[in-house]
Amino acid sequence: MPLPVSNVERELRHTRRVRYEGYKRADGLWDIEAHLSDIKNHDFDLKTGVRRAGLPVHEMWLRVTIDRKLTIVDASASSDAVPYPGGCETIAPAYRKLIGLCLIKGFRKSVAERLGGTRGCTHLTEMLAGLPTAAIQTFAGEMPEELDDGRKPFQLDQCHALETTTETVKKWYPKWYRP
Repeated sequence: MPLPVSNVERELRHTRRVRYEGYKRADGLWDIEAHLSDIKNHDFDLKTGVRRAGLPVHEMWLRVTIDRKLTIVDASASSDAVPYPGGCETIAPAYRKLIGLCLIKGFRKSVAERLGGTRGCTHLTEMLAGLPTAAIQTFAGEMPEELDDGRKPFQLDQCHALETTTETVKKWYPKWYRP
């Protein structure tokens, strides 16, 4: 269902697009890629000069390679367009610090510690927040949802629909439902 139509006249000034894509690799690993672009529909001044309408202010890429346990075994970042050439893109190698992190166990906290503030790029680091759910969606149908090892499925109690007191859990995960 789309958003309601605005009843106030508006002029588009900025478009940010963020896209995630997941790939199954021939070697048994998985690549999750993220891409961010910021584009304005008007010319505007930057300290580094005028950025023409339609040219990206940011064009940034991230890739993490993960194993079946969602542990990052490789990582890379790249920036094709930045507002401060010669400065912004030099942080890309820092994103190798992601190697060894697990996407579903303490990931966001570890990212903040390793790449927060001046240790990283605001926009590249923002893209990292979507990697865990993009990875889960990439794995959907590829791995058994429940290995029936007695542990509660990881997605339960992570959002309102899958809170273990809901009718959704009662219907789809009855073993874990609690009234």
